[in-house]
Amino acid sequence: MLPLAVLRAAGALLGRIVYAASPAYRRRLVANLEQAGYGEASAVRHRAVAEAGRMVGELPWIWARSPAEIARRITCDSVRVLDEAEAERRGILFLTPHLGGFEATARYCAARRPITVLFRQPKQAWLAALVASARSCPGMRAVPIGASGLRALLRALRSGDAVGLLPDQVPGQGAGVWVPFFGRPAFTMSLPEKLVAQTGAAVVLAVGERLPGGRGWRLHLERMHEPPTPERLNRRLEGLVARLPGQYLWAYNRYKQPAGAASPPVDG
Repeated sequence: MLPLAVLRAAGALLGRIVYAASPAYRRRLVANLEQAGYGEASAVRHRAVAEAGRMVGELPWIWARSPAEIARRITCDSVRVLDEAEAERRGILFLTPHLGGFEATARYCAARRPITVLFRQPKQAWLAALVASARSCPGMRAVPIGASGLRALLRALRSGDAVGLLPDQVPGQGAGVWVPFFGRPAFTMSLPEKLVAQTGAAVVLAVGERLPGGRGWRLHLERMHEPPTPERLNRRLEGLVARLPGQYLWAYNRYKQPAGAASPPVDG
């Protein structure tokens, strides 16, 4: 019931507390910023700390509202990109990195057409049920990573519906390859490329820029006409992050090695 602005303010405070209290969290966030070339930009670091908290703070507000309600709080100057993709009468693959309000972005899409989103199930059963319930709403179906989830994505795209993925989420063994992300090898999913190859889906990159206070989000859309190979995908994601570096989730363990996966290549 609290206003969005209040939840975001509380989240920003929480983000700063976690940053100050957790050495491991702080080291990872700072290391990832340095890897991307933002190590000396203290303003970006402080903004990233607060924005990570705002992301958490706004989740209850987003999860408690319908896609239509969320869509009314989103402005989009590039909606023609989506109009053109929909006019092609084929499935649409939305790729949204851990940047800005990616939870709100999915609901905006669900207000226009059915969308199936992939999510990683938490290990705790109660939390997995909560996340699955919160991310499923009218027009949007959440499916877990795995064989059943992959079949659901293929069915959705082949029927002309939409699918949403977090392309910078670290995949499991056998589902990705090591390619550079801001100059360091990152295990990157090959799923977008495979989905497009099997279904002919249109690819749309989507970023929900978080606006100040309780103003909602500004949605940025752009087409990716070239096949979304892991290498090309990471280059495009780097460009998106560079536009809004303070809103990227820098504390995400982007460079981790999945269990069973080969070690990343070593230069030289």
